[in-house]
Amino acid sequence: MRYLLFLLIFVACSPAEQKSTITTQSATINTSPPPLVANRYNVALLIMDGVYNTELTAPYDIFQHTIFRKNIKAMNTFTVANTLDPITSFEGMRILPDYNYLSADLPPIDILVVPSAEHHLDTDLEDNIMLDFVQKISENALYVTSHCDGAFVLAEAGLLDEVASTTFPSDIPKYRERFPNLDVRDNVLFVHDGKFITSAGGAKSFEAALYLCEVLYGAEIARSLAGGLVIDWDLASVPHYRAE
Repeated sequence: MRYLLFLLIFVACSPAEQKSTITTQSATINTSPPPLVANRYNVALLIMDGVYNTELTAPYDIFQHTIFRKNIKAMNTFTVANTLDPITSFEGMRILPDYNYLSADLPPIDILVVPSAEHHLDTDLEDNIMLDFVQKISENALYVTSHCDGAFVLAEAGLLDEVASTTFPSDIPKYRERFPNLDVRDNVLFVHDGKFITSAGGAKSFEAALYLCEVLYGAEIARSLAGGLVIDWDLASVPHYRAE
């Protein structure tokens, strides 16, 4: 009898049972996106498998920190994908998308950010549903930005035909070859023409994001955002091109 009682207690407290409880608890976690605050810019970051960490997290960090600055129209930052299942970045980070852009409940988007992804030079450019989404959002967005090879997506969607643009430095020859009629700028970290801002990407994605903040909020706020992330920011010292 004592042996049976001990066995029941052991089974009840076994690691397998504990693991099941953890799994059950995990399943109850609220995966809904954070509520969007009124009177803010809605900033959507387009993600997919193979997205590069830096081109995603750099603009996300800069834009999200606007909520800590007073007397400005801050930004709601969220991710969009063609699924709500976890996305795996090129470096292995697993990211849970906030919205599925294929659904009808996608919020209005003021600023679209297209980070670079592993297949932005090949198979992603054959994803017509994704390209149509980017093109459609661009119609009403205030700004559309890309980092690194995200410019290939914008160009393939036909959004850069009439504007200057740039991309990851070593991919500029491929960019020019695929899109021979584009006005491509090199030796700059980012290009601003109309509503489009394209950047070289990498760690310099921070600079492109700070530039957009300076356009929207002024130099003082941009320097404040940079300082909060321990980044030196002086637009005059950053190689860039802005169309008149």
